[in-house]
Amino acid sequence: MKSVVIHAGGSVTVEEQPMPQLQNEQEVLVEVLCSGLCGSDLPRIFHAGAHFYPITLGHEFSGQVRACGSAVDDLEPGERVCCVPLQPCFTCDECQRQLWSQCRHYQFIGSRSDGGNRQYVVLPRRNLFRLPPEVSPVAGAFFEPLTVGLHAMQLAGGCANKQVVIIGAGTIGLLALQAAKALGARSVTAIDINPERLALARMLGADQVFNSQEMTAQAIHAALTPQRFDQLILETAGSPQTVTLAIEIAGPQAQVGLIGTLHRDITLSSACFGLILRRELRLLGSWMNYSGPWPGVEWQQAMQLFEAGSINLDALIAVQAGPQGYADAVRALNGQPMNGKIVLDFSAPEMEKS
Repeated sequence: MKSVVIHAGGSVTVEEQPMPQLQNEQEVLVEVLCSGLCGSDLPRIFHAGAHFYPITLGHEFSGQVRACGSAVDDLEPGERVCCVPLQPCFTCDECQRQLWSQCRHYQFIGSRSDGGNRQYVVLPRRNLFRLPPEVSPVAGAFFEPLTVGLHAMQLAGGCANKQVVIIGAGTIGLLALQAAKALGARSVTAIDINPERLALARMLGADQVFNSQEMTAQAIHAALTPQRFDQLILETAGSPQTVTLAIEIAGPQAQVGLIGTLHRDITLSSACFGLILRRELRLLGSWMNYSGPWPGVEWQQAMQLFEAGSINLDALIAVQAGPQGYADAVRALNGQPMNGKIVLDFSAPEMEKS
């Protein structure tokens, strides 16, 4: 079978590997159909950030069941599934409270073990989420990133009747934008420095967009003032500047959901820190995308949003290609951020969309 393999030094190759086999009664053999490149994969590829090399990445993927272990009685060959990549221990104190992402001993498919960027993979049954027939394989590969934003909204008590502000109009941000609209937000605002991303955000339903390279934080705060109460700000870009921006534009008692992962230290000025106190801001750290019961209401919400046709994916995909085209597209990034999602599509190996 073909596998996209990452070697130390940023080497991305397509290799033939042995077909995996079922090892126990709780496992399922899955034929992978589509797999998305996550921004968190880039340090693993280009900046020596993987737990080991060579490694097959891929934690955002969908597939089709090919065979099941003898104890798996709720899946049938031919059914489509997507990967639930977290592997908590299910026994520590945190797991007993269904705080899966806080597990002390977790593993993670596509990071701490080989993932789904290969034609076939064997996974435990509990790491598969059944997809309804009307949800496409491409949509299945977007369940995991969609649930990232949904988890932050869940921690915030939902987004109904709130002014939702999304900072960072990348894949996570644009998925969160669409979800917030569908889940009853009073208004949704997108903030970015890229005019093309902001135009895309507007096309996907943003009520207003702001370019934070052209407007000061004070100007954005003033523009948001007419609806300044019941604010939920979601920071998805993961930079010191955007975290600071999230605090500076917030209204009274706003919820500030911090989703993006920082790779550089942040220093808050005393004036910025003072805003947290004076405006009585509610800072919400959001890590991964799980809640009780396993894997969480976020995954059920994602299914409902896709079933309802509330999520537009076409505009988010920059490249959709077979193994070699995917490897070429990843290699071409050379460590820079993606401008649109790169999707590995095993169902059409020569097809590419760009």
